Amino acid sequence: MGMTCKCPHHKIMPILVILFGLDFLLGMMGVLTMGFVNIVWPVLIIIAGCMKLIKCGCCSKHDEMKKM
Repeated sequence: MGMTCKCPHHKIMPILVILFGLDFLLGMMGVLTMGFVNIVWPVLIIIAGCMKLIKCGCCSKHDEMKKM
């Protein structure tokens, strides 16, 4: 019902997706070495996975309100 969380930490996932894409794009354009790209993309995926494991208090509040 139009309830969107305005917490800044929820912007991390879209930022990581953008960085992931930029990593490959710049690697294919030759701006970054492929060795660097091969190190960065797994790190970005690990960070994204860790962020999905963390659940903030605001999300818990939203979940409780949905049950009502």
